[in-house]
Amino acid sequence: MIRVILPQHLRTLAHAGSELMLEVEGPVTQRSVLDALEARYPMLRGTIRDQVTQERRAFLRFFACEEDLSHELPDALLPDAVASGAEPFLIIGAIAGG
Repeated sequence: MIRVILPQHLRTLAHAGSELMLEVEGPVTQRSVLDALEARYPMLRGTIRDQVTQERRAFLRFFACEEDLSHELPDALLPDAVASGAEPFLIIGAIAGG
């Protein structure tokens, strides 16, 4: 099971708690985690990544094991600690301002 933590606005949209547990088939990558997340919570489709290009939305970042994975390839393997469920995959809303 993969642990996923969403920002508050996406938790509200998904009617979910602070930490989600997902079953991911095959290699654990950003793409496979997001595919499983959108399959279980279809209301999140298009909120985390563009529905056509599948690219990450500009004001969201991906973190795991204290590393920013936002610019990693979608099919790159996530750290073993995430794949084993020891560490969560975090989706963080970026803060903008001036």
